[in-house]
Amino acid sequence: MGHNLNQNQALIVPRLDVITEGPSMNPPEKVALPTDQELVLKVIPMPADCNANGDIFGGWVMAQVDLAGAVLPARLVRGRMATVAVNEFIFKQPVKVGDLLSFFSRITRVGRTSITVQVEVFAERFSKQGEFIKVTEARLTYVAIDAEGKPTPVPAH
Repeated sequence: MGHNLNQNQALIVPRLDVITEGPSMNPPEKVALPTDQELVLKVIPMPADCNANGDIFGGWVMAQVDLAGAVLPARLVRGRMATVAVNEFIFKQPVKVGDLLSFFSRITRVGRTSITVQVEVFAERFSKQGEFIKVTEARLTYVAIDAEGKPTPVPAH
């Protein structure tokens, strides 16, 4: 993620709304996969992606969401772009080794230079094939940039 700031500008980092699993959370609810969004990525986390608790690192999930979130904006930008904001990121359930993760995305806003997307992540647990639970949802904003890294208009679509 690149930023072009002069000495009089400050980088504003968005507040992340993070919810982690805990005793007060309800057990995961089985859901149907969305039909109004596009499947943009499927991946299986491996043991090397685990934290000390045996769950997958939240940062690993965030990186995958960033990749998945960039797929649809890339089709519109057809050039360089940068992630400029993680507007919201919610961990609903832990991700486990061997889960088959499905990342669904949809564009929610196209501005002059920016594109905002919603990404939802569903896990199919290794031991419960055919059953899906939502593990993460996020909203990210990407900006089209030129060769010098400056914002440039999103091409007409």
